[in-house]
Formats: sequence, structure tokens, C-alpha cells
Amino acid sequence: MTTLGRPRRSALRRRKAAAGRMFIAPNLIAVAVFMAFPLVFTLYLSLHRWDLFSSPTFIGFNNFRRLFAHDPLFWVALRNTVIFTAGTLIPTIVIGLVVAAALNRKLKGIGIFRSIMFMPLVASTVAMAVVWRLTFSTDYGVLNTALGWIGIGPVPWLTDPRWSMFSLCLVSVWKSVPFATIVLLAAMQGIPADVYEAARIDGAAALRRFGSITVPLIRPALVFSFVITFINSFQVFDQAYVLTGGKGGPETGTYVLGIMLYQNAFSFDDIGYACALAWVIFAILLVLTLLQLRLTRGNAYESEA
Repeated sequence: MTTLGRPRRSALRRRKAAAGRMFIAPNLIAVAVFMAFPLVFTLYLSLHRWDLFSSPTFIGFNNFRRLFAHDPLFWVALRNTVIFTAGTLIPTIVIGLVVAAALNRKLKGIGIFRSIMFMPLVASTVAMAVVWRLTFSTDYGVLNTALGWIGIGPVPWLTDPRWSMFSLCLVSVWKSVPFATIVLLAAMQGIPADVYEAARIDGAAALRRFGSITVPLIRPALVFSFVITFINSFQVFDQAYVLTGGKGGPETGTYVLGIMLYQNAFSFDDIGYACALAWVIFAILLVLTLLQLRLTRGNAYESEA
């Protein structure tokens, strides 16, 4: 019976393995077609000069050499992207944390406020950018009209390089806060109520409970929100394109890496150079994301110790 049982178990194991491969095959094919192949193909194009019409010409690492050594706009775009990322990331996490804490309360009608808070998350990015562009209008925008009522002159939200980056960050924060709020609110609602009750019995005030219980227990959600917001901010394109008319202006006030990539690929037909820039962005995001995860994990281990 033992000898007969082993072939049966091995046959059953093979059938289960075959069924598992059949289930994951569609996902593997999708990943290969829509992720792996484009990555390899863009790496191939980054080593060539190609204008979409003629045959690609192999030039080695000249696109990368040109990017780092001969294109000052790359450093302008990189600086603006870093400024935008910092100006979006920190307010998004802080505001999202505060709003999630405010919504994590059992109050009458709190569901209505939650629904209103999450509306920007489902709105079209391009549509809301158009609305914000009208809002920021120097002549007839809602913001300048409201400022005029209290005696403040019109602010050049989108016509001055210094104000244009602030305006872009403001729009991005407005769009990003709901996502961070959802993640953090879900984590807060998973904290057992008896933990808060024990702290309340010990005399801990609300602010102390938030800093000593809530924040440490939602650390994984905070790290997740931080990383996702960082990646989305560093890849900004659609908001900047709509608000500035696709030029990254005024002057180079909102000229970010996404605008630079788009212009080289579709305005200048320099596909190889755009692919080289795309791989540089990918490398920067990969290194910084791994560094953030390592630092956050290290802090988590230290706090546990």
C-alpha cells in the first residue's frame, strides 16, 4: 500500500502544480507583455538614436553622457522635481495623518465628511487640473477674487516662476491627501479599542495616546503612504502639463522630469534620449525607495528593541 500510495500522491502533486501554473499563466503573460518587454525595449532604445521614422542607430552610452554632461535642462528638471516632491510629500503625509485621526471618530454624520474628503481621489486628474487652472487665473480666478475682498492684490499663481511651483504643489497635495487618508484611516481602525481604553485609564491624554499608541501601531501604513506618495510625486506629469500648457513654465518654474521626457519623446522625436531619461528616473526611484524602506525598517527595529 505504501508503494502504491507514493505514485498516487506524486501524480496528485503534479496535477496540482499544473493547475497552479495554468491559473498564474495569464498574469505572467500580462507581466511579460506589458512590463518586462517594455522595460527591455526601452533599455535597448536608450542605447540608440531613433526618431520614430528612420531605423535606430546604435550610439552606445552617448544618450546618458549627453544627459549628464551636456544638457543643463536635466539638472533644472531634476532640481524642480526634488523641490516638488518635498513640497508635496511632507504636507500630504502630515495632513493625511491629521485628517485620518479626525475621521477616526464615532460622531453623528461622520460618514458624510468621509465621503466629501475622498472625492478628489476619484476625480479625473486632468479635469481637476483644468478647474485649478481656472481657479488660479490672475484676472478672474476665484482665489484672487477672494483675496481682493480682503484688500490683497492679485497673486501671479501661474505666471511667476516662484508661485507656479507652489501652485503645482498645492494641487498635488489636494489630490494626494485622500489616498494617504484612506490608508492611514484603515490602519487606525484596525487598532484594538482596549489599547486606548487602557491608556485612558492610566491617565494618558488624547495627544499622548495619538503619539504613543496610534503613530507607532500604524507605522507600516505610514511607510506605505510615504513610499507611494514619493513615487507618484517624483513621476509628476499630468498636473504640470495641464497647469502650464505643457511647457514647464513660466520660464522653467515647473519644468520637471516628466515634462522633459514628454518633450523629448513627442515634441523633438528623440525617442532614444527620452528612453535614457526614463531609465535614469527609474534608477533614482529604485535607489531612493530602497533606501527609504531600509531606513524605516531600521527605525522600526530600534523602536522594538
